[in-house]
Amino acid sequence: MTTSKQGSPSTRTEVLPAVLVLEDGRVFRGRAYGAVGETFGEAVFSTGMTGYQETLTDPSYDRQIVVATAPQIGNTGWNDEDDESKRIWVSGYVVRDPARVPSNWRAKRSLDDELVAQDIVGISGIDTRALTRHLRESGSMRSGIFSGETLPADAELVAKVQAQPQMKGASLYEEVATKEAYVVEAIGEKKFTVAAIDLGIKGMTPHRMAERGIEVHVLPATATPEDVYAVNPDGVFFSNGPGDPATAEGPVALMTAVLERKTPLFGICFGNQILGRALGFGTFKLKYGHRGINQPVQDRTTGKVEVTAHNHGFAVDAPLDKVSDTKFGRAEVSHVCLNDNVVEGLQLLDQPGFSVQYHPEAAAGPHDAAYLFDRFVSLMESARA
Repeated sequence: MTTSKQGSPSTRTEVLPAVLVLEDGRVFRGRAYGAVGETFGEAVFSTGMTGYQETLTDPSYDRQIVVATAPQIGNTGWNDEDDESKRIWVSGYVVRDPARVPSNWRAKRSLDDELVAQDIVGISGIDTRALTRHLRESGSMRSGIFSGETLPADAELVAKVQAQPQMKGASLYEEVATKEAYVVEAIGEKKFTVAAIDLGIKGMTPHRMAERGIEVHVLPATATPEDVYAVNPDGVFFSNGPGDPATAEGPVALMTAVLERKTPLFGICFGNQILGRALGFGTFKLKYGHRGINQPVQDRTTGKVEVTAHNHGFAVDAPLDKVSDTKFGRAEVSHVCLNDNVVEGLQLLDQPGFSVQYHPEAAAGPHDAAYLFDRFVSLMESARA
């Protein structure tokens, strides 16, 4: 989805009209929120009651217009500590009732001020419940937010939205990934070295590893096997990221090289889809995806049910009822979403490696799945022994 914004990101004193236009012709009318202008992206909804700052700065939301299902957003303002990356990545933001005055001791400014400062076009004052129900019935779709003193006719805006590219087939991971390698030092005693492939990595992910004595070398999405093994890793990590995993030929080839070396590996979200493809499974686009911090997932290796954080519109097509034979040995589905039976994790049975579709690093919580980083440590300990 392309993003085009017009007008200067300045604080407004007057209330300007805004419309959210969906590709199927549905139009929602409200008020300008954040920057004024126009923006395009895939309309998706997130069910989190909190954590909007982490959501907006998650690179996996690149080229998406996010609808907050919680009715009031912005109560805690914006601080300088909770960003998951260096910028807001969403194309646009849709809220029902923006908080008029932020109230939190850590807040430095309002959410509206930050949206304006980063030139993020939004809309407020619409019926987000009706919009969410529509997206659940019709599926996530191309959309646009338009705001200003005067707006073109609805038919013209619908035509603009329909001219945008689809999310299916979009290759986005390189545009959000780091261009230069960097290192996150271990906290306390260094125990392991991990090469982390940045496909849209969130800042909390290397921090969770650093807490466990891991020195993390974050590498660009274009890293080669030579780049990975130049850091002499005890394990390799593949991060979350945006776009269609069917386009990610480079990361799949890199994952294949790691599997051939039998290096302990761990993948999250996009990394789960990359592992699925490397093992020979397909991927597909979900009707409206999983986004929010209240999704129930069962760890089939323990039977435990976790409340988890999600942000994905694609999933792995792997059999739930049997162990699969792959060119890298046996593999099985280790985690499943209890809402719709979508594959939420893969596990290798003949070499050290696993992945999950959700986010155990979830900075805003929940933290039920944080044990997966310990599982990764255990794989590296066993390989070293």
